[in-house]
Amino acid sequence: MSSVKASLKRARDAIGKKDYPTARDASNQVLEYEPENYNAHVFLALSLLELKEHDASEQAYQMAIKLQPDQVLAWQGIVKFYERLDRRDKYAESLEGLMLLYSKQSDAQKCAEIFQKLLEERREHGTRLQLISTLTFLLHSSPIYPTLSTLPPPDLTNPSGTTIAQTQTAIHNTLPVLEEIIQLIEKDEADVFKKELDTRRMRLNAPPLEQLKLDIGREIWGQSKLPTFYGEAINHPDTTDDQRRETEGKLLRYKQQYLYSVPNAKEHIDLKTRLREEVNELINGIVILEIPDEEAWMTYLNGIDHQTLGSYDREILGTFVTLFPASPLTVLLRGYCAYLGLPWYIQNEEDESIQLPPEEVGFELVLTNQETIPHCHIANKALVELYLEDDDYANAVRSVEVSLGVIAKDERRTGRPLPNLRLGFKTCWATALVHLFPPKHHTRALSIIDDVLTSDPESAHCLMGRAYILETAEQWREAVDLFDKVSNLLPEDRKVGLRAREEAAWCQFRSGELQSAIATLQGVLDSLKAVKEDRSLDVARCLWRLGTCHWDLDGGLHKEDAYKYFISSLKANSSFAPAFTSLGIYYGEFADPPDPTRAAKCFQKAFELDAREVEAAQRLARSFADDKEWDLVEVVAKRTIEGEGGLDAGLGTETRYLPTNAWAWKALGVVELLRGDSSGAIQAFQIALRANPDDQLSWLRLGESYGRGGRHAAALKALNQALQLDASDWLPWFLIGEVYSRMGLYGEAIGALDKVLESRPDDTGVLLSQAQCYLARGRVEMGEGFYVRAEQSLVGSIRITLAAIEGGSGFGNVGWKTVADCIYLLSKRSAVINEEDVRSVLADVIPLLLPHSSDRILTLVPPLNDGPALSGAKLAEIAIVAYDYRLALIGTQLLAKPGAWFDLGIALHSLSRKRPENSNSLTERAIQCLKNAIREQPDNGAYWLALGDAYFLSHARLAQHSYIKALEIDRKSAVTWTRLGLLYLHHDDPELANQAFYRAQTIDAEYAMPWVGQALVATANRHGSDAISLLQHAVTLSSPVPDADLEYASRVFSISKSLGAGKQPQLDSLLPAFFALTRYCEYQPLDPSGLHLLGLVHESLGHLERGAELLERAIGLLEAAYEETEDAEIEKQFTFANLNLGRLRLGLEDYDRAIELYESVLGLLGEEADSTPYRAQAQLGLGVANFLHGDLQAGLGHLEIAVENSDGHMTLYEHAAVLQAKVMWAIGTPEFKEAAQTRLLDCITTNSENLAAINALAGIGILMHDDTLVDAALTEILALPPDRRRELDPARDVDYLLVRHSLEQGDIQKAISIAKSAVEYEPTSLKSRNALAELLLQDRQDETALAALEGDQPAKHDDSKDVDAALCLQSVALSRSGTNQQEAIQKAQKAVIRSPWEIRHWQTLAYAKER
Repeated sequence: MSSVKASLKRARDAIGKKDYPTARDASNQVLEYEPENYNAHVFLALSLLELKEHDASEQAYQMAIKLQPDQVLAWQGIVKFYERLDRRDKYAESLEGLMLLYSKQSDAQKCAEIFQKLLEERREHGTRLQLISTLTFLLHSSPIYPTLSTLPPPDLTNPSGTTIAQTQTAIHNTLPVLEEIIQLIEKDEADVFKKELDTRRMRLNAPPLEQLKLDIGREIWGQSKLPTFYGEAINHPDTTDDQRRETEGKLLRYKQQYLYSVPNAKEHIDLKTRLREEVNELINGIVILEIPDEEAWMTYLNGIDHQTLGSYDREILGTFVTLFPASPLTVLLRGYCAYLGLPWYIQNEEDESIQLPPEEVGFELVLTNQETIPHCHIANKALVELYLEDDDYANAVRSVEVSLGVIAKDERRTGRPLPNLRLGFKTCWATALVHLFPPKHHTRALSIIDDVLTSDPESAHCLMGRAYILETAEQWREAVDLFDKVSNLLPEDRKVGLRAREEAAWCQFRSGELQSAIATLQGVLDSLKAVKEDRSLDVARCLWRLGTCHWDLDGGLHKEDAYKYFISSLKANSSFAPAFTSLGIYYGEFADPPDPTRAAKCFQKAFELDAREVEAAQRLARSFADDKEWDLVEVVAKRTIEGEGGLDAGLGTETRYLPTNAWAWKALGVVELLRGDSSGAIQAFQIALRANPDDQLSWLRLGESYGRGGRHAAALKALNQALQLDASDWLPWFLIGEVYSRMGLYGEAIGALDKVLESRPDDTGVLLSQAQCYLARGRVEMGEGFYVRAEQSLVGSIRITLAAIEGGSGFGNVGWKTVADCIYLLSKRSAVINEEDVRSVLADVIPLLLPHSSDRILTLVPPLNDGPALSGAKLAEIAIVAYDYRLALIGTQLLAKPGAWFDLGIALHSLSRKRPENSNSLTERAIQCLKNAIREQPDNGAYWLALGDAYFLSHARLAQHSYIKALEIDRKSAVTWTRLGLLYLHHDDPELANQAFYRAQTIDAEYAMPWVGQALVATANRHGSDAISLLQHAVTLSSPVPDADLEYASRVFSISKSLGAGKQPQLDSLLPAFFALTRYCEYQPLDPSGLHLLGLVHESLGHLERGAELLERAIGLLEAAYEETEDAEIEKQFTFANLNLGRLRLGLEDYDRAIELYESVLGLLGEEADSTPYRAQAQLGLGVANFLHGDLQAGLGHLEIAVENSDGHMTLYEHAAVLQAKVMWAIGTPEFKEAAQTRLLDCITTNSENLAAINALAGIGILMHDDTLVDAALTEILALPPDRRRELDPARDVDYLLVRHSLEQGDIQKAISIAKSAVEYEPTSLKSRNALAELLLQDRQDETALAALEGDQPAKHDDSKDVDAALCLQSVALSRSGTNQQEAIQKAQKAVIRSPWEIRHWQTLAYAKER
């Protein structure tokens, strides 16, 4: 024991000497004997702290505190420990523990000192909640308050005399502490609220913002201690009245927001009820004590459940306006009372500030202040009642709907129902809906009325509303009963009750009870006159109704009495519109004499006063329509529509209501239709049809509007509906024809117009419309190349137009334009097809034009006659006379004159190209006409374009100017850009031309001319392949260009002929040229160049007969042209045509004709050097023709001359020599055969690569079985490289001869080997594989032959005959091999389908089926 004390003493001394290791060791020695020695733990902890062994030191302090928690020494040490290590939280906790220990020991001085340290620590380093927790130690509920309360009050005269003055002050006046705690909690809750809101609103599926705020607030406010602190602050003895009122307001708002956040769910109903009672208790206290808390008062007033403002306690409202004279609600109530003439809530004449404002500003005060307090039920109710008083039913409906939403929100937030308040608003709602553009909202109003009457069966306003609905529905008896019920409920009421009696009387009148109605109305009138207030409108209405009753009394015998009542009505109120309408009817129909001017003025006045005066509006609209005053018709219709509320019935919603005045919509639709606004007309007629679906006229006009707007399918449906409603009406058929015409279905349009003509055969307008359809169809058919149909349509148009002109006057302008357009279209082709029909119709036209004479065309167009020639130029002349005649008929019709000048100018310019000898004068006159058109209408781009075309060749700058003017008017005209590009190209500027063509292509890629222009640019740049491609694209477009067809066909044919000898053009390569050229010749049947070229194409395709026929026609045209002009170039073309025709006749075995043609060619050709090749060709053909005709000597003679004339032209010479040798061989005598061999050998010697001579000589050797001759013939060509050999022998004639030679020798294997070599060298050649397969089949190698044929699919460049041959060979191989008999039949059938005219294919099919 003594050693323990000694060790403790040594430890204490060592600490005093700051010998901390010794102190530590001594303390440990003590603890070895006494582990629970308090002082040893304290000394150890202190020494370890100084030795910086912090963890061990902390454990030692904690052990000491645990051993003796009521001892101060360890607490002091650990406080020092945490302070030195800056462990702020632990430091504060240890201070709090030490403070509680001093409190327990009733040491107030030290407890206060430690508290001040703790408070300072929390202020500097603690959180807001930690500071709040520390401050609560000063409150009465604190565990240290009893100790601290023993402190004496602070000495205010010596505040520095003590270290605990702060605590002394706070403990003796805790109100500042409470205020600080409240501020800190308020700020903390606000920060938590904001943080949670920012976090949760970003979550997926987060609720709406308002709901999220309520949810977060409920979590915070439900756990908050603020209400407790508010209560302590309110009950604190040092709290002033102002502070108490402010804190009570805070408590009220706090509990209110908590109340609003609690949902109305069943599990929260008790909490919500408790909170509502607490809030009401606070509010009621404020009201009872008349505390000026405006928000509390507003909440109190919002909780009052009354139907009308008159039911509110005037004393309560008086107190409110006294307490809050500047409140928006007070100002609003002042405006309300002023506007309705009600007494103010405070009667004090001395105080001017509470006097009511003038009546005229009352409504404005209500409206302005209600916007500032939109959640106040009294303000909303006042505004709705004023709207109803002012008959502003639309705004009343909107206000009620908003107000009911406010009530619903209030009920949801407070959990307190307001049934009477809701019922009052619904009554106003129903009343407004009943009177808002009746009867559009009556269905909706009726459901609301039923709801109100269920709760309040004697609601006068709702009973009146139901009665008004029945009155509008013309259920007079039921309406009378309800009006009588209201008057019985309110017998002394001078407003609602009296109006009920009046309406009951009016319903009696409408139901036929005139006398009773008059008596009642007279009684009502007397009562109204007895009322002191101004009821002039009601008096005027009652007088007018009395007049209306007298109007029908005794069968209309009292109209003069009625007139007097109408006058009296207007004297009572000069703005009563129905009286003006009745007076207008009286003046217009019953006055003696009638006064339509005064009647019109009455109707105008009535309509000006009230747009709902439908009778006046209808009569005005009808009068304006009769006078063609369409603007005024539109004004009347639109105002009538506004008077019925428009489509939304005055509420501005998306809901659409049926119109009550369908005639106004129909009138508006007609006006829009006349103005060309099809979309507006469509909408108007659609709305009219909603009200009256069986109105045939509306369907008719709707169909017309759809048609003009381009909605053709809808137009046809509407017009067919009109036909179903009235099948006897012809107008739907006429409009259907117009729609079909706009759709381009001219046949259907003509058929529809035929339906009209069945009932109106002489209707000029219908005839001209049908003629226009024929004309349009003819124009389309001509553009598509159907020239026969086009002629039929144009001739039909002329006939119908002539019939219309003869049958009616005043249509000459339109009729002669149609006739001229038809003839002009016919003139575009060089000749007509059915000349008899065209002559027949022109025979009717020309006599009508003969009397016409004009200086404009007198020197340009010869007199009309029915001459033998009916060419395009002749038709153009007739069209010009017709256009000129139309121009004479126009006279002063300014609108038609520009078009007439334009048509005449276009026709003259067209004739200038057909009459080259008179081109300049025709072009000059055309330019004059086009200038006249431009002067009349300078903004028409087509006129400028035509002027540019006329200037194209003569004045490049003027042409460019005209084209640019046209582009300024319409920059998206592909035609204009193309013409500008052609102008640039014509004047050698291909770059600008190409840019213009590109712009045209961009605008309209289907327009062919830009592609043709680019082809010309490519040609100018020597890009021949690109030019061909562009032309090919142009001729495939839907708008063909005849000259492009000719150019494309010419180039394709030239390419096919430039392949060289032995190369035959493929069928597929010539077919596009064939179709394009055929189309060109159909358009220009009198063009010898086109016919000549088409004949040569037919020759290349093997159509010799057709080719010869075309060449005969070309020769006839050339001969006629030469006789007229004697042009050397035409003579040259005539010679070449005869030369080519001779060749075709030779191929057709018409030797006599061939000889005649060749001799004619020789006679036409001169002795010039450049004609030698052609003479040689003619001699060559003449020699062959004579030989085949049997004249051997003549034939040989001509051939000899041909050989001689071809000297110097190697290719021609070789052909002539070989042909001569073949003829010699054909004679058959040994001498001629020897001469033939010699001639061929000479040819080969001259040109070792003369394939024709080699083949001929080899063939002779094979026929003579002379292997030496065959070898001599083929040696040279076989020695050539394979590529050169293939180039010289594209038809593989050498391979064929070698195979034939091997077969003649009986060596089929050698023949197969030769054929295999050919296939190996050219494996894609179907012809070579066919030859190999044929040899293999002869050698009975069926499987091998099948393999050779199935190696590759036919290529696109393979000849169709080779493909057919391959199919037949495959069929035979399959049949003989027996592998697939069905496939063999299918192959043969495919060959038959491809070429059914080939006998061999049918034989193959029969063979396959037989096997």
